[in-house]
Amino acid sequence: MSETSLSDLAKDAAARAAVALVQDGMRLGLGTGSTAVFMVHRLAERVRAEGLRLRCAATSRATCDLARSLGLTIEELDEIGWLDLTIDGADEIDPDLNLIKGGGGAHLREKITAAASDRMVVIADPTKVVECLGAFHLPVEVIPFGRQTTQKHIRKLLASLDLTHRPVLVRHRDGREFHTDEGNIILDLSLDRIAHPHRLATGLAAIPGVVEHGLFLEMCDLALIGGPDGQVIELTRPEVSA
Repeated sequence: MSETSLSDLAKDAAARAAVALVQDGMRLGLGTGSTAVFMVHRLAERVRAEGLRLRCAATSRATCDLARSLGLTIEELDEIGWLDLTIDGADEIDPDLNLIKGGGGAHLREKITAAASDRMVVIADPTKVVECLGAFHLPVEVIPFGRQTTQKHIRKLLASLDLTHRPVLVRHRDGREFHTDEGNIILDLSLDRIAHPHRLATGLAAIPGVVEHGLFLEMCDLALIGGPDGQVIELTRPEVSA
């Protein structure tokens, strides 16, 4: 069996476990990315089989289109007002359930949605669990105006955190500069290891031109890590389990 298919089995196991948490009448946030695709499919299956009445908000146009194609009803977040649960994927998960997200370019909407939820549950395969964040590029969404100036501010911040000479890459997709659903660009920071994620998050948020970064700190309540054998490991934040 290929590595890809083993990864898909793991993602699907995590998705099934997360969808099992959904109850009739819930208000849900639906994440974006390859693992979230499995979740949306499994959620649609439950809705068809059990007639669940749900109010769902999507974190991207891609998720919205997929959910509607499978028969789910999608509303604007502001129409729903507040969510009981958001289910989303992650690119990295550390032992404190801090995350790097944004590989799919939707971390702005994902963070807004997660912050408007009583609970955030992350689904992932075991490769996403790390001891320290940073091996995955950290995405930073910036507005196109003054982008070079914004990049200079980011480089100064990185230097102040002993992260000098780290590439700051403009994201491209299919040979073209990638633009988010809001029309912004993404700078991917190649950091290798983020020793002080809170300091970095605070510094990035203070830079004019930065719309949002992909550090999700103290936002995830539960991580469901699926295995290719169908088993799922539950990880909780230390302060949540205490």
